[in-house]
Amino acid sequence: MNIASRPGRLGTPCLACPLRLKPAFRDKSDEEIRFIQTMKTDHRTVHAGQDIIHPGQEDAELYTLFSGWAFRYKSLPDGRRQILNFLLPGDLVGLQASLLSAAEHGIEALTDVELCVFPRKRLWDLFVRMPTLAYEVSWLGSREECMVDDNLTSVGQRNAGERIAALIIALYHRADALGLVTNNGFDFPLSQQQLADALGLSLVHTSKTWSRLRREGLFSLAGGKLTLLNPHLTARMAAAYERITAPRPLI
Repeated sequence: MNIASRPGRLGTPCLACPLRLKPAFRDKSDEEIRFIQTMKTDHRTVHAGQDIIHPGQEDAELYTLFSGWAFRYKSLPDGRRQILNFLLPGDLVGLQASLLSAAEHGIEALTDVELCVFPRKRLWDLFVRMPTLAYEVSWLGSREECMVDDNLTSVGQRNAGERIAALIIALYHRADALGLVTNNGFDFPLSQQQLADALGLSLVHTSKTWSRLRREGLFSLAGGKLTLLNPHLTARMAAAYERITAPRPLI
């Protein structure tokens, strides 16, 4: 497997998890957090460019992304790839793959990532012993489906500029809820090829549109940090107006 792990390494105790202090997540009772701790079996590191879950994998575990960025993808036999959605800290990783007999997609680390590991064989315990947490796992699966729906809407109905703006503003809001935005800027590890793979555009069209949006003053990119120069204009262009996002569960 591509995942590097150290036996018995459990990382930060769940009760002291710094993600739980972020406004992106709902509060949990100590009982629920202790139960999550009993399910966690490892804390793993995966380097950028490596698969967390590979297509066809039959023993995929369930993970929470503790740090870093990743993305979920499907590939065609000729090597073309569609990025389905991007994953940020706190996101549940591999729910679909852990429930099916074999993964029907891959998940790749976009940056170096750390993962909290929950074995797939323990997932049923969650439904039997902690139905509230089980509901939250199902809710997170539905949320991920909604993000894929949003991306499909962009690919099907938005022009190239609107697609890029919609993705940027969505990632901006998600990063902001995680405390990752400073002065309207946040780390932006996506390459133009990955943008193209996510938005259904050719690399050439992506590059030309990206350059045009930068010239028009919507954002700047320097040193791997993307800064929105006019967040309200970017949101309007994306037809994704600013809205309050309700805190979500953290498993």
